[in-house]
Amino acid sequence: MTASHSRSILVLGGARSGKSRFAEGLASDTGFDRFYLATGRAWDDEMRARIAAHKADRANDGWTTHEEPVDLVGALKALDQPGRVILVDCLTLWVTNLMMEEGRDVDADGAALAASLGELQATVIFVSNEVGLGIVPENKMARAFRDHAGRLHQAIAAQAADVYFVAAGLPLKMKG
Repeated sequence: MTASHSRSILVLGGARSGKSRFAEGLASDTGFDRFYLATGRAWDDEMRARIAAHKADRANDGWTTHEEPVDLVGALKALDQPGRVILVDCLTLWVTNLMMEEGRDVDADGAALAASLGELQATVIFVSNEVGLGIVPENKMARAFRDHAGRLHQAIAAQAADVYFVAAGLPLKMKG
């Protein structure tokens, strides 16, 4: 495995596990200027409502929000400066977006993201859903999603200084 050389943190957990709240706390604890890099796309009314609720939650809490569903490496480079913390929420939505884009190589995009971490000066906190703990999905696209997410998590974890797994609102430090 590659030695940790970036200022990045990976926070994994299941749906509604408390991982985003935990990651936001880590970001606040840095004392740095906080940037929220949202990867979600509003594919339907329910997702539009979720995005609006997340924006409202952060509106008066010192966050500067940016949205980038596909070019995560470019967005990170554009926001990168010392004294900043960038919270990326979330990698699994990013994987979904890449899978829905025509002609994207999801694994190559994930490898490019992992490779870019050593070049960044900001602290970057990634939030992602651990989707590999359940049963094997019944369809090809769902299995491909699980596999892409798992490979991406391994690549980011290899580069990250710290890795946490959150369940029931309780963080378990796995690396760092």
